[in-house]
Amino acid sequence: MTRLMNTYPPQPVTFVRGEGTVLWDDAGKRYLDFLSGLAVTSLGHSHPAVAKALCDQANTLLHVSNLFGTEPQREVAQTLDTLLGGGGKVFFANSGAEANECAIKLARKWGGYGKHAVVSAYGSFHGRTMLTLAATGQPQKHEPFQPMPEGFRHVAWDDVAALEASIDPSVVAVLLEPIQGEGGVNPATPEYFQAVRRLCDERGLLFIVDEVQTGLGRTGKWFGFEHLGVQPDVVTMAKALGNGVPIGACWAREEVADAFVPGDHATTFGGQPLATAAARAVLQVMQDEDVPGRAASAGARLTKALEAIPAVTGVRGHGLLLGAAITTPTAKDAASGALARGLVVNAVNDSTLRLAPPLLVTDDEIDEAVAILAEVLA
Repeated sequence: MTRLMNTYPPQPVTFVRGEGTVLWDDAGKRYLDFLSGLAVTSLGHSHPAVAKALCDQANTLLHVSNLFGTEPQREVAQTLDTLLGGGGKVFFANSGAEANECAIKLARKWGGYGKHAVVSAYGSFHGRTMLTLAATGQPQKHEPFQPMPEGFRHVAWDDVAALEASIDPSVVAVLLEPIQGEGGVNPATPEYFQAVRRLCDERGLLFIVDEVQTGLGRTGKWFGFEHLGVQPDVVTMAKALGNGVPIGACWAREEVADAFVPGDHATTFGGQPLATAAARAVLQVMQDEDVPGRAASAGARLTKALEAIPAVTGVRGHGLLLGAAITTPTAKDAASGALARGLVVNAVNDSTLRLAPPLLVTDDEIDEAVAILAEVLA
């Protein structure tokens, strides 16, 4: 009997060890991890540079609170600002939901009284806190927790007219993912994001881009919005930033970020030394290994191999965030069949399998994974 709350389905496997793209369970069985802990372990399991950074930091300084500065926090903030083009400021949190919570609060503070509403898309996923759940465009997830916080509205994905019709004087921001991950691996088009950018400029709104799942190399560029020809006002990220160590970040253009003053927003643990030391090591390895380039080339190989499977009707996504549309069996049954054969993937809807392997995945591992999937889908 488990003493865990019943918030997830029964856990089919207990993993005890990982190295790179490989996991082992408590019975010693080997698995290829093509989910990366939901797009988190982008450098693979137990990466030596991250492990060393954690060990060294744990023996140096663990926590002092954000009343005081620490070296890794400032260095990671500088690196993220550089990767995002410069001219911004960063708030560190513990998760993607908290990063999005920060972005929404920042938008409301920037907009001022009466200008507070946030528009997001149906099929989106922005977190499980009450505020980020309200922003999530999946009404079925709202029902058990009604009434939801006010100030959120949802429009059809990739529909500029619907978005424009939703904007009134109370709207302060538009919040979108470059690729809807939990919504089915649905990429935005450049035309859509560029139209949203124009609308935000015309109406004086903030364009917030949720890069929690897409950010830091996974799509074949540092950030998903780079495929789409826009520059956001606010960018949120998490997942890959710590390679498994909980950390999130919200970046905003300086003139937007400066809407916050001391006391407006805070966190006890966000950006603490252990997490930012891990993030510093992750970002260094990502730059040294050119993970965006590796994700682009590995993603092309994986896409081509998936498309050759008869039961796969199409592959969506960019880089190494891919959704394979399948005809039969259901995606849930296919994911279970793959797990039984030693491959970790997951179903994001009835007909789509999500694949998000580590960005350092090898060609041989891709070929092995696709062979397992082909067997399952046959």
